[in-house]
Amino acid sequence: MKLWTIAPFDRNAANKLQNQYGLPGIIAMLLQIRHITSQEDIVDFLNNDCEIDDPFTIKDMDKACKRVQAAIDNGEFICVYGDYDADGVTSTALLYSYLEAAGARVMYYIPSREAEGYGMNMAAVDALHQKGVQLIVTVDNGVAAVEEIRYAKSLGIDTVVTDHHQPQEVLPDACAVVDLHRADCPARFKQLSGVGVAFKLMMALEGAYCDVDVLLDNYADLLSLGTIGDIVDLKSENRVFVKRGLQSLMHTDRAGIEALIRTSGLANRQLTAGNVSYTLVPRINAVGRLGLSGKSVELLLTEDREEAEKIAVAMDYDNTERRQIESTIIEKIDERVRRDPSLVMDKVLVIDGESWHQGVVGIVAARIREIYGKPTIILSRDGDRAKASGRSVEGFSLVDAVAACADLLDHYGGHPMAVGLSIPSQNIDVFRKRINEVADAMDDMPFDCLHIDCKLNPSAISVELVEELAVLQPYGAGNPTPVFGFYNMVLTNIVPLSNNKHLRLVLTRGGVTMSAMLFFTSTDEFPYEKGELLDIAATLDINEYNNKRSVSVIIKDVKAHSENPQEILTGKRVFECFCRGGSLSRKQLRDLLPDRNDFALLYRFLREHNGYRHAAETLVSRLQNRISYGRIRVALEAMNELGLIRIEEGLKSARILLNPVSGKVDLETATIIKKLREVT
Repeated sequence: MKLWTIAPFDRNAANKLQNQYGLPGIIAMLLQIRHITSQEDIVDFLNNDCEIDDPFTIKDMDKACKRVQAAIDNGEFICVYGDYDADGVTSTALLYSYLEAAGARVMYYIPSREAEGYGMNMAAVDALHQKGVQLIVTVDNGVAAVEEIRYAKSLGIDTVVTDHHQPQEVLPDACAVVDLHRADCPARFKQLSGVGVAFKLMMALEGAYCDVDVLLDNYADLLSLGTIGDIVDLKSENRVFVKRGLQSLMHTDRAGIEALIRTSGLANRQLTAGNVSYTLVPRINAVGRLGLSGKSVELLLTEDREEAEKIAVAMDYDNTERRQIESTIIEKIDERVRRDPSLVMDKVLVIDGESWHQGVVGIVAARIREIYGKPTIILSRDGDRAKASGRSVEGFSLVDAVAACADLLDHYGGHPMAVGLSIPSQNIDVFRKRINEVADAMDDMPFDCLHIDCKLNPSAISVELVEELAVLQPYGAGNPTPVFGFYNMVLTNIVPLSNNKHLRLVLTRGGVTMSAMLFFTSTDEFPYEKGELLDIAATLDINEYNNKRSVSVIIKDVKAHSENPQEILTGKRVFECFCRGGSLSRKQLRDLLPDRNDFALLYRFLREHNGYRHAAETLVSRLQNRISYGRIRVALEAMNELGLIRIEEGLKSARILLNPVSGKVDLETATIIKKLREVT
């Protein structure tokens, strides 16, 4: 369950935007909600297709341009040193192909994720020295490679850094350090991906007569792949890159990208930032996760269509293998949670396993975070060392929390929403305890939120409305697909689709009927019944079939209208704190303690329904809000302990099974009830 939030809306301000700029009402409203209100911002957001800031406003860009141009002119051997994810791979392909076309002697190098890890390393520098490399140009890395760049310099190799990660206190001793996040960098827009910074270097190398439009025609496909893949805000220049890039991807002349689109099933379909993110980017990333990133660069550079097809098919296989590895780890965690529910009761989840594939633990962390709505770190132990990747919820800086435990770690890095770290295996338990102490010290640990742009009456839905929304595309980080709230809807029908893999819900309100798609949920997994009042959070899209266009309503989340997520989530947090032995007020403890009527109501419901096969959170509405979530959980734990029921809870499903009982059971004898009695 997530906390639903509705964006604040100033109707007068939206009306002013609508009248002043001649905008459709829905667009004016969404621009106001997203704080895009000045004329400059509105024009840039809606109409900019090629305006890019002068690259020389970036600190050290002049030095970088001068050193790279000298290497081209003098025939020095240049190495483009990249990274193994989609941003790093596209950055490498982009700059390598540009330098090669400019007549440079150039090679590229992608470190192995498994064997070398992120960024520059000494062994790679040695290998490049042996090849005669005289200049390294980093893309999507390098700003933290202080020792490695010093070592390269001792071997006579110069380095130009182009990066977009946060610099450390000490910058590398390079010929140039081009990083928009340098404190002394005056550039206006600082949210570029690595491939965006590499493109800026290309602009600088083009000189005073740089034709940005021509560069975008040639390279926007690579630019968009990397920009979407790195999940940077799709605003300002990033928005230009992706808008132009999606057009280029639809008509690409790169054999590799064409093969990638075809093998992924996107041929002849309208490409969006969304389907590129969920279909093309994972295939590029999968190769890096499994240790063979060089294949991705080869795919993007090859002109041989037969070779491109061969690599694209292999990448598709790698992506399938990545999903299988991910599923295996998820299943192992699910088994552990079923055996020991306390594993997921902490505020920050820290879950470790032996020899889990390091390339996929970040994806697993994101999945677990989504399920439990908590910051999650997944560690893979390999003997006496472990590596980890973590994902957070909005409002909790995971990198700061990890930094507070730095004395336990070998290395760490990241940003508020994601981290990577390595740690001695013997420190894992202490790390789990310490990072949760950091979370405990927060006055108000945030809940995972679902952000709704605005409420919408179902009568307002039309093809014309959705067509108007299209001007806000491309959607992505910083400009999410609008989510609308449809409240107080009567559920009139539940239609299973695709062998009960998905559902179509038919809902009505005020005489208006609306069909909505709920993907990856079966009838057994859906906790609501016909006739119930529901709230729906959904996105809107256009569906075309037999030359007819209609609106698709795609459900992001659904809840009973009577449910109060804030109260349920707070109750869940208090219950988990009690189970961990944490500190609670006397009132909080009293509020957890069920009385005999609570037990009777809950047990009667379970008997009437022969148990329950959904998450305990939904019992609150099923019991008509007569018992709080905290009391429901305590009562369930007591009944489970005394053998009245059996609770089965995993990552994907939950069940409460009734046990045969003979004779009376004294609920007051349950340990959890005794503990509560002692402290209240």
